[in-house]
Order: sequence, then structure tokens, then C-alpha cells
Amino acid sequence: MAPANAMEPMAPVLDRTGWSAVASDEETVKENGRAANVLDGDAATLWHSRWSGTATPLPHSITVDMHRTTVVSALVYQPRAVGVNGRVGEYRISVSTDGRNWGSPVATGTLADDGSAKTLAFAPQGARFVRLTAVTEAGRRGPWTSAAELNLLGDPGTPAATVDLSRTGWTAVASDEETAKENGRAANVLDGDAATLWHSRWSGTATKLPHSVTVDMHRTAAVSALVYQPRKDGINGRVGAYTITTSADGTTFGTPVATGIWRDDDTVKTATFTRTVNARYIRLTATGEAGNRGPWTSAAEIRLSGPGAPAVHGSWGRITGFPLVPVATAVLPGDKLLAWSAYALDRFGGSSGYTQTAILDLKTGKVTQRRIDNTGHDMFCPGIAMLADGRVLVTGGSNADKASIYDPATDSWSASVGMNIARGYQSMTLLSTGEAFVLGGSWSGAAGDKSGEVWSPDTGTWRRLPGVPAAPALTADPRGPYRADNHMWLYATSGGKVLQAGPSKQMNWIRTDGNGSITPAGTRADSQDAMTGNAVAYDIGKLLTLGGSPAYENTPATRRAYTVSVDGDRVQAARTGDMGHARAFGNSVVLPDGKVAVFGGQSYPVPFSDATSVLTPELWDPATGTFTPLASMAIPRNYHSVANLLPDGRIFSGGGGLCGDCATNHSDGAVFTPPYLLNADGSPKPRPVITGDVPPRTAAGSALTVATQAPVASFVLMRAAAATHSTDNDQRRVPLVSTATGTGTYTVSIPADRGVVLPGTYMLFALNAQGVPSTARFITVS
Repeated sequence: MAPANAMEPMAPVLDRTGWSAVASDEETVKENGRAANVLDGDAATLWHSRWSGTATPLPHSITVDMHRTTVVSALVYQPRAVGVNGRVGEYRISVSTDGRNWGSPVATGTLADDGSAKTLAFAPQGARFVRLTAVTEAGRRGPWTSAAELNLLGDPGTPAATVDLSRTGWTAVASDEETAKENGRAANVLDGDAATLWHSRWSGTATKLPHSVTVDMHRTAAVSALVYQPRKDGINGRVGAYTITTSADGTTFGTPVATGIWRDDDTVKTATFTRTVNARYIRLTATGEAGNRGPWTSAAEIRLSGPGAPAVHGSWGRITGFPLVPVATAVLPGDKLLAWSAYALDRFGGSSGYTQTAILDLKTGKVTQRRIDNTGHDMFCPGIAMLADGRVLVTGGSNADKASIYDPATDSWSASVGMNIARGYQSMTLLSTGEAFVLGGSWSGAAGDKSGEVWSPDTGTWRRLPGVPAAPALTADPRGPYRADNHMWLYATSGGKVLQAGPSKQMNWIRTDGNGSITPAGTRADSQDAMTGNAVAYDIGKLLTLGGSPAYENTPATRRAYTVSVDGDRVQAARTGDMGHARAFGNSVVLPDGKVAVFGGQSYPVPFSDATSVLTPELWDPATGTFTPLASMAIPRNYHSVANLLPDGRIFSGGGGLCGDCATNHSDGAVFTPPYLLNADGSPKPRPVITGDVPPRTAAGSALTVATQAPVASFVLMRAAAATHSTDNDQRRVPLVSTATGTGTYTVSIPADRGVVLPGTYMLFALNAQGVPSTARFITVS
């Protein structure tokens, strides 16, 4: 069940008073299909593209003019109430401040062909005009477009592509402050201690609202947002209605760059500016107390954020809309990303025997949808393994005993033999033998120990491992095995062995030959159980584990990270630098240069909630053991979110939610460009280029001849991977030994140990001396 706050949108629905709408074309002869109907509050009326006589061909667009500039973060599209013709399929959204200059689309995507309201999100920004362009009709029924109602959402408090500004040397003054009965000085909002606070004067005769606090940065900086943290020790003085103004000299303050009303709760609030401003002084003025309790204002901490530097913090691309919530994803050859949800596009439940899937074409940005019925398998909450021949094995979940296989070569799904033990939330990994191993999964199926099984690619059948019970790998979750055996971190090594590295603090060695066995491998240094954290293999025999919490939900997450080194049977764990933010339900991706990027998550994990979202990704450097912040995300990515390394060295981050009629379904994703691909001005860095042919298949222990356009420094194999529920056991980075045999020609050696280079599909990257990767070539190591 979704929590109560999942039913409330983070972004307010904007008041449509005074708005107008115009369309590229509209039907006025055979029906009242005028554009203005999308703003009349009546779902029975509609805008329809011109269809009488000769129908106007697609695309069709409709533009909303709010007649004022405000922060906008999403368009809500309500299809017509009667009939199906004209439902929007592929779409583009553009915004403008003047109605003339539109720039590149802020969002593109594909909508499902149904009558439900669709929220089309994009990075929050100031705009007056918002344009929806229908590129196709959802059912391909004709050259039509229709809409019953359009709404816009305001500031969700998630400014995109920003970073916190350093507060060193800053000062703060207030219109008034309490100093007689408590230390309520303005300076407290900058002291880094959330237990201290600024409070308006309340002793004697309280100073009436409005109250203001002004931050002086003592230098001019580009500022995009203000972060307000309410007091922790009480409720009086929480800011409700507010305005934010800026100044270059501290005397003249311009028109507000942000206005709004914050909720009456203790969560951290962010106000996104309608435009980035260069200023020295930022003033927050409270014009109302959130609970109308009295004439007071208080603040524990105030921070400011500004645009990230692309070469340091990376950058985000436009939001891509999916017809479903991408709960599970897999990277495929041919620059495709496979995604699926459950039996429904936006919710789960039962065991319906079919699954909604989609494929994103990474070259064109187009998304196609398909329902998979032939396997009898609802693949929500599954285990996933990328097989030796490049196919994708999906097990359990809502149909807990089922197994299905996707073949990217034929774009087809087929049923495989079901598991002996029904499971959901289990984990899988391919073995060095080419078999697939599964363990745990008490979320679904009959109660009992979810011991290990092995799938054979030769017979397509499952073999029980009675010597590998799940019990030694459980966390101490208060809900018992139902939550304690979920989402295990499995790292395959030589000889069919597997290291279970977490999330339990106790690590274990697993043998998969015969009846199998499980034996202790030590604890993960001083780590506690870290359910809904994750682990990623960033080098040969080296893993990084990040975040998580002692229980699946409703316990604080941790900032801690650990390295786990594997040398034969010897396992050594050590604490590395902490993340800047505690997070559970996050996703981590290893990059070709060996650094690890972590996205999303919550500091206090609650499924289907976007409260306590962590919007700042971080990048871990194995050379220093430290994390640095990256450009912030526009949309929270928490429970049921995913992240994947793409063939061009960028990262897809998407999903979250799947809670039906809730406000936290995120049927979309975005591509993050890491700093290693960008110059200081945001332009692409020159990249190495692999030229000539790379064989589609090779064997462990073989040598490849690889040609490049210019000399390069190194080569690396990155295993094509699949992610769901913060877990991706397929990720693996394998640096390769290479020798230059001529100008731009190299002999590249594939490791002979199949425990190092597991069988399967890999992306081959070349890197220059600055660590900039090429676009990858796909190769299967069999």
C-alpha cells in the first residue's frame, strides 16, 4: 500500500485563472474542438485537430499561455472522455518565456493508448508558454490529436543540474530576531547545525509578519534555488507563504525570482528560481506562517544552489517519457534499452500472467510498447541474469515460479522451465560455468527457506542446491525472511563460486557444484546490515558497496561505503569515504574509467514515497576513496528506480513508483552525461574512436586486434547489465592488457579466467590518457 504522502503531488497544480490556449489547428466545422476547451474544467469538452474536409496531418500542437512567468515542472494531459481517436502517442514538450524562442524540447516520449491522465514531467524551469506537440496518434488510427484538459504543475522543489554553493565567508541578517529569550539570531541559518535556528522576535510584543532573512555571499554568484530547512525542535514559525528576491548591492532588490506556499511539515523545502540570477544578496521573506499559529518565522538552515559546472558535475539530457514505469531494465546490443513494469503500466498485484514492456531506442529516443502474454509470466519483482549468449533470463516475481527469456537477436520472449522454488525479490548472477544461480526471494511464493538453485543453459532446467540455504545470508529485518532475504549482492568468481557480499553484514562463500555449500566469508568490516543498498564490481576482484539501511523500510539509511577485495578465497573489506548523503533505494553504476556514480534514493526509505529524496548524485573515485557531488536530478528516483551504463559512456536513470493512482509514479527517465565527456563550456570533449571491425564473438583467453582513430591509453570491457530494485549483479568492469602494434593498432588480451570475464555480452571501450571513453562496440565473450 502506498503511504499517504504518495497520494499528494510534490509539485502544486497551478491556478489556471487568466490562462489561454491556442492550437496549430482545431476543428470548428463539425464539432466544437477549439483549443480553449482544454482549460474550461469540463472533461466532456475537448480540443481536436481539424478533421472535417481534408484532415490536417500530424504533428499537431497546442500552446498554453499562463500570462505570467512561473516555475513549471510537468504537463498533465487528460485524454478525451468519450472515444479514442486522437489520443497522443509520441510527444514533445517545449517551453518559452516570450512565445517566440522555444529552444530544444524539454521532454519527449511515448504515451500509452488508454484514457488515464498522464503526467509528462520535465526539469523545473521558469516559463510563460508551454507547448505540447503530438507527433503520432497513440493507436495509429489516423492523423488526429485530441485533449480534454491540460494542467501544469509548479515547483516540486527539485531544481535540475544544480550544486550546493559553498557557504564559506557568508553572513546573514534578519528584519528582526529573538535574542532575549533564546538565541534566535540570523547567523544560525549558516552554522551547519540544524539544532540551532533563526527566530523572529517573539518576546514582549512579537514582531508582526512579514519577516525576512538576507544572506550575503560576499561575492557575486549564479544562483538558481534556495533550500530552507525548518526547525527540528518544534513547529512554530515554519514558513508558509514566501517570496525570494535578489540584489547586487544589498539595497535594491528586484522582482521576486520565486514565490509560493510551503507545506506545514518538517521536511526540507526548495524554491526553484524562475531564472538563474547573478547576485550577491538573497532574501527570503515569509509572508505567512505555515500553520497560521502566530506571527512567527523560524529557520534552522538556509542553503543556496547554482548551476553545475559541466566538466566537474556533468549534465542531464531531456526527460524521456515511457508508457510504463520502468521498474526493471536491461542494456541490449543495437543501442536499445529494454524496460518492463508489471501486468499494468503503473501498478502491480496478483499474478496475471503477462507483463508490460517497452524498448527505448537510444539513437532515436523513440519508445515502443508491447504486452508479453506468451510466457504466462508477470515479471514484476524478478531476478535477472544476462546469459552467456546475450539473452536475458527473468525469474519469479508476481508469477513466482515462472522463468522467461528475452532474445535481443529476434526481439522475442519465450517461456523457460519454472524454478523449483517460487520466489520474488530474489537475486541472480551468471556463473563462470555459464549457468545461472538464484538465491532468496521470500516476497513471493510459499513460505520457507528460499535456498539456491542453478539453471542450466544446456537443458534449460533448474537444479536444487540443498547445501545452499538462504538462512546464513539473511539480514536482521524485523519482518523476518519476507524482507531479510531480498536483493542479495552476488559476485561470481572462478569455478562456479559466488561471493554473497551483502546486504547482510555477514558475507558468505557459495559453491554451486553438487549439492552446493555456503560458508562464512567474514563481515563487511564494521558495516551493519544494508538492505536496499547496493554493490558494484569496479575492478577485477574489487567491489564497492554503498548505502542501505538495517531494515527494508522505515529505518534511517547510511552514508557509509565499503570496498570488498577478493583474492582467491580471501575476502577483505574496508570502509572507504562516506557519501555526502545517506541513501537507500539508490542505484550505482561503474563507469569505464573505474569511478562509480550513485543516483537517487532516500535518507529514510519508505516505498512509494518521494519524501527525503536525495537529488544529488555522487561520484566515487577509487584513487582517493572520496565522493564528489554531481549535477542534481530533476525527478526523484527511489523505490522501483533503475540506472544503467549505456554504450556511449553515459548513464540512464529512470523509474520509481508503480503505485497505481498515486502521485509518485515516474514513467520516465533521463540520460546523464558524466564529467569525463564534457568541456568546461558543456561542449563534448573529443573522444577516441574504435575503427574497423571488432569481432562479434570471442573467447576467454583470446587476443583481439583493435584499431583506433588516434592513439589511446587503455581498453576496458563493461558487462551489459540489468537493474531492478537497486540491484545489478551483472555489472562488471574488466580492464584489459593491450599492446600497441602500430599507429592506432593494438593487440588487446581477453583474460583467460572465466571468473574474471564471465561469459556474456560486453561493451568494449577505448580510453585516452585523460580517461575519456570511446563509444563502445558490443562483443560476446563465450
